[in-house]
Amino acid sequence: MNFVTLNNGLKMPQLGFGVWKVPDEEASSAVGQALETGYTLIDTAMVYKNEHGVGQAVNQSSIPREKLFITTKVWNGDQGYDNTLRAYDESLARLGLDYIDLYLIHWPTPKFDDYIDTYKAMEKIYRDGRVKAIGVCNFEIEHLERILTECDVKPVLNQVECHPYLVQQDLKEFCAKHDIFIEAWSPLDQGGEVLKDNVIERIAAAHSKTPAQVVLRWHLQNNTIVIPKSVTPSRIKENFNVFDFELRAEEMKEITGLNRNRRNGSHPNEMNKR
Repeated sequence: MNFVTLNNGLKMPQLGFGVWKVPDEEASSAVGQALETGYTLIDTAMVYKNEHGVGQAVNQSSIPREKLFITTKVWNGDQGYDNTLRAYDESLARLGLDYIDLYLIHWPTPKFDDYIDTYKAMEKIYRDGRVKAIGVCNFEIEHLERILTECDVKPVLNQVECHPYLVQQDLKEFCAKHDIFIEAWSPLDQGGEVLKDNVIERIAAAHSKTPAQVVLRWHLQNNTIVIPKSVTPSRIKENFNVFDFELRAEEMKEITGLNRNRRNGSHPNEMNKR
């Protein structure tokens, strides 16, 4: 496993396991399989409605809690200062944990303009020692600039949709300049067209790897944190087996050159659902 050091000194696994759209009753077994495989970073969210199942797997695991890295998120309808403090306690209770390693704002929801108050509540939780790090999801540069100007604790990362068809180069450069990591959700284009791209398939064949492994390796070598999701044991293992090869500089450039600025999810400025 590769680890990165966040801007507050906390070490975080660079490859993790996501559980978006995993039903709560399946989350425990899927996360258990991931933990057995070697993952220690688990990414969930209140709105996924599977924090209970994730917590079950974590609490039943033989891995010491301090060696695990658990992320969850405050949902749009729970934003605002007091709401966020309550939402954090509720996530802790569902997970059955004493603390969360990383707490994130799920979307900026600019229509409601309450992400600053939300982040200030997260700063309080952080200063009180109840969470080890705080950050954001799906923030554009304009949203990050407000956080950096109006708040005191710099986000450790920005979790965004990112894959070879949505490279996010400008956002990556802005975040790198401010020592904020990019964490990729939908890193494999949701198993879609990217994995059938001729360039990806050719590079995969050259390394005797799968297209998914090549795309994950591209993320890792771009200094991106990545959280692929699967409930299939063989895929869970396949996605983990990406530390025994390296892409050449020209291969990295080819993959980056596939960018189409194509999203599967909503644009952050348009996602105002509560």
